[in-house]
Amino acid sequence: MYRKKNHHKLVVFYDGSCEGCIKDRARYEHWAGSGGHDIYWFDITGREEVLSSLGINPYKALRELHVQTEHGEVVTELDAYILLMKRVPRLKPLAWLIGLPLIRPCLSWTYRTWVRQRLEREGRA
Repeated sequence: MYRKKNHHKLVVFYDGSCEGCIKDRARYEHWAGSGGHDIYWFDITGREEVLSSLGINPYKALRELHVQTEHGEVVTELDAYILLMKRVPRLKPLAWLIGLPLIRPCLSWTYRTWVRQRLEREGRA
């Protein structure tokens, strides 16, 4: 059960019904090594009430990655990915790259399109 106050520095709200999301989590945990131990992975599947109580729109949580910082701030979509990537040395250059002004909007559109198509294929859109 997720608690608003916890000892983790980051809470990652992810779609545990998404096979790709589960693989991405495992890959991230592997790359992060011991640096990933202060992350709490919260599966949003069927947790609409908890999300709403935290001020997170469940509809948006399914379509965009949400990460809550140790200060309670919730960052979404590419900002959430950049935050996570900056914590892993091998991913820092990628975090910088996806934050560039010309790349960021294109990647954001691609990401949103990919998620929408995945949810439609799964009948969850």
